[in-house]
Amino acid sequence: MTDMLLRGGRIVPGDGRAPHRADVLLSGGRITAIGTDLPVPAGAEVLDASGRLVVPGFVDAHSHADAAVFDPDVQLSLLRQGVTTVIAGQDGVSFAPGDGTFASEYFAPINGTHPTYRGPRVADLLATYDGQLPLQVAYLVPAGTVRHEVMGRGDQPATAEERAAMTQLVAEGIADGAVGLSTGLDYVPGLFAAADEIAALAAPLAAHGLPYVTHMRGGYELNSQVGIEEVASIGRAAGVRVHISHFHTPASEAARLMAWLAGEGIAATFDAYPYTRGCSLLAMTMLPPALNAAPVQETLAVLADPAGRQRLREEWFPQVAVNPSLGPDWPELITIAHTSAPEHAFAPGLTLAEIATRQGTDAVDAALDLLLAARLDVNVVMAVQDQRPPSDLGRLFALPGHVGGSDGIFVGTHPHPRARGAFASYLATYVRGRGDLSWADAVQHLSTTACDVFALGDRGRLRVGAIADIALIDPETVRDVATYDAPLALAEGIDDVLVAGTPVLAGGALTGALPGGGLRAAPSAATP
Repeated sequence: MTDMLLRGGRIVPGDGRAPHRADVLLSGGRITAIGTDLPVPAGAEVLDASGRLVVPGFVDAHSHADAAVFDPDVQLSLLRQGVTTVIAGQDGVSFAPGDGTFASEYFAPINGTHPTYRGPRVADLLATYDGQLPLQVAYLVPAGTVRHEVMGRGDQPATAEERAAMTQLVAEGIADGAVGLSTGLDYVPGLFAAADEIAALAAPLAAHGLPYVTHMRGGYELNSQVGIEEVASIGRAAGVRVHISHFHTPASEAARLMAWLAGEGIAATFDAYPYTRGCSLLAMTMLPPALNAAPVQETLAVLADPAGRQRLREEWFPQVAVNPSLGPDWPELITIAHTSAPEHAFAPGLTLAEIATRQGTDAVDAALDLLLAARLDVNVVMAVQDQRPPSDLGRLFALPGHVGGSDGIFVGTHPHPRARGAFASYLATYVRGRGDLSWADAVQHLSTTACDVFALGDRGRLRVGAIADIALIDPETVRDVATYDAPLALAEGIDDVLVAGTPVLAGGALTGALPGGGLRAAPSAATP
């Protein structure tokens, strides 16, 4: 590590103070001095920060970069947004604990396939990141993976012995450095877990002040009350704070529900990204839960059987057409982002309606053909009938409990733009453009609060002694460039980033330095 002086910038320290002129001296990976006109120590490098904001590195509180983070293009896309830490293990499904087979099969369209992890513990997964990355990966123990390790694909309630075995796996994950527990209650096998089972699994978090993080059950939007009530019951029974993943709901409803949680004595935060379209598994929408839970080969047999397809057409697809988010226009609202089937290489970027027209079939067969050919390895971008305006999203992001999360998925040739644009969009649209957040607010929402909630150690603030994860932002030019039509474009306006005091992005390009790795929880820093 080389000592470095960041000179001439305006710091946004993360303590609520507005941007103000100050130099920042770094040594040994930490901040050693902050002040005006600091002298340059002998041998120190000087980084000119004139005209830029100096901020703590951002934390992507909901990321699916679990495997993709090894790709330099993905690293570049994150650092160009000022993201120095991603929190993986989301939605209840990822590689550890176990040998990674379940996630590599079921969640491959979301998380990809890890190049080296073979199990069995969270510690082993975190070790795969050490010394290999320019940024950091923190990890939530995924409750669905835990359930699969103990109960397989079964949909039955857990026995007392099974609960004990699952709780032990969670406790081991926390001991290994995980920063919380996640569930995905619309995914298998999480959708089969009752609230009391989840509360038992969350209990080991309490002693460490770590959060229960959840993709809620049964939909969001104006149906969020049911999910929130279950979240409250779990948080109360386990004695833990809670965090709502990708909280899709009107700002007024989010404010009401967060106030309700506070009134119930539940400490709560949430992440929400600055887009109205979602991205997920095509199979989750196109197939009933029983087929999503079945072994892949059994599901493929149904899709290959004309009688099986006809049953789906008659019994399942009418439910798809009354989905409150999609409705009868679902073929026009679902765009293919990724398929692993070579014969469908043309499909990414096209809607199911467009694919059906191209193939001379209808949207049902088009969807089922895609799933069959790719062995379910298909993800999609999903529009909704009623898109909320930026004014409502701005009010949502301004709520005190909000933290930044992209829900970024990097699998596919035509992915959702949120992976490469979310954090730049917060800054360009909701800070500089609309003013829903001040720069001081933005740092707390995109860095400080997440560092506290997820026990990420002495990060998220610019103060003497803090770990020097730092991004330099041009407040006039920072912007998201990725769109739904061109989702791979990199953000602009953040050209220099340091991780643990080491430059990892310089002049907008990777430096090749690898000071990052698996980030273990520092529970003493957790907010109770």
